[in-house]
Amino acid sequence: MLLFFYLLFYTIAEGQEKIPAHKFTTALKATGLRTGDPRLKECMEMLKVTLKTTSDGALDRHLFKKCVQSNIVLLTQAFRKKFVIPDFQSFCAHMDELYDNAKNLSGGQVADYIPQLARFSPDLWAVSLCTVDGQRHTVGDTKVPFCLQSCVKPLKYAIAVHDHGTEYVHRFIGKEPSGLRFNKLFLNEDVHTSMILLSCFPEGTDMTSILDFYFQLCSIEVTCESASVMAATLANGGFCPITGERVLSPEAVRNTLSLMHSCGMYDFSGQFAFHVGLPAKSGVAGGILLVVPNVMGIMCWSPPLDKLGNSVRGIQFCTDLVSLFNFHNYDNLRHFAKKLDPRREGGDQRVKSVINLLFAAYTGDVSALRRFALSSMDMEQRDYDSRTALHVAAAEGHAEVVRFLLEACKVNPVPRDSGMFRVAVWGNTPMDEAVHFGHHDVVTILRDYHTQYSPVETTTDKQSAEKNLDGML
Repeated sequence: MLLFFYLLFYTIAEGQEKIPAHKFTTALKATGLRTGDPRLKECMEMLKVTLKTTSDGALDRHLFKKCVQSNIVLLTQAFRKKFVIPDFQSFCAHMDELYDNAKNLSGGQVADYIPQLARFSPDLWAVSLCTVDGQRHTVGDTKVPFCLQSCVKPLKYAIAVHDHGTEYVHRFIGKEPSGLRFNKLFLNEDVHTSMILLSCFPEGTDMTSILDFYFQLCSIEVTCESASVMAATLANGGFCPITGERVLSPEAVRNTLSLMHSCGMYDFSGQFAFHVGLPAKSGVAGGILLVVPNVMGIMCWSPPLDKLGNSVRGIQFCTDLVSLFNFHNYDNLRHFAKKLDPRREGGDQRVKSVINLLFAAYTGDVSALRRFALSSMDMEQRDYDSRTALHVAAAEGHAEVVRFLLEACKVNPVPRDSGMFRVAVWGNTPMDEAVHFGHHDVVTILRDYHTQYSPVETTTDKQSAEKNLDGML
């Protein structure tokens, strides 16, 4: 773990001896985490206390370790890109583009049959997301409060199932979409009016209090930011991503997502399920609560509605989202046309990884190598000629890189290349490269390290590596 502390410190510090506090928080936000994340409470509190003891608002490596050690597991996941969206900044850039595309739409009408809704500007437009790992991103008017309206229905249904179970709840409600407009008054002609209360509600129900409670639920105010966490809780199997608290049972979440998928978008539910293929629930305040199971929750909000009562911009955003990313429920079928998958870093990432690693070794860029090591990159990757970063660094005479790879990363000091694409030269070790090009300081480093080398030591002597790294950096 000490190895990670110092890799993280020098990656953020970029070769400096201290890290300004704002630089750490900026790097943190790039992973998708927020400084206000409850899971980072200890780290942020210690940071505030520690900064009071410094004159320049910066942290040396020992103060840095003191601040982050209480939340090191979460920080390790974040900076090693182990969250569900590894390249979060790139993903957010795509989300911002989708937001801008939908912002240009001008159609739809703000609901005016509820006075409070009629007061909202048609120009308001916001999107917030929260992943199952608690990565957050917002764009637009995400701090403006609005009422949930029908977006509350999947939430209250989930709580009812969580508290009472599926069988009991479905004694009183069905599972089929009505096929009717959201404000349609309808009575099944086969049901006598006097039987309504015994068919629809538990015995002894006080209809006045029930309706009052229903209106209160629809009037709950949220922002896009807070509602996205609600959606993410559904995406995360009932666990709140930013607290880790179990809020809903797996049964409640499964049932809720199933009904959202088939019934959540008024008379547009069938088309939405076909084109978007994700569980969602809209409301006449202009919100769309969207769930990408096991990935993230999203809340879109824009007051202008189409003729079916759904947000015009929200529908466009959801449609564009699954056009770009493979989030549709059936996008991952074998042989289906490929879209972007932000859960992976791309099919050619392996090739890019090798190129970036060897280029950093070629140019002597130790800072880049630290970043690669921090993100759990395989520092012994080979190119088409089976040459490693150590081969390249030795050939170029970058002693600092050679030392970093050997002592911090514990790479094999005697790998041999294949020489498949090189004329009359093959089977070379990094030592051979250093000797050939006359880099005597590198030869000395490799020779000293080679005498200590054994396969067992390079795979098991992690404590020694941490001590060496501490002294070296």
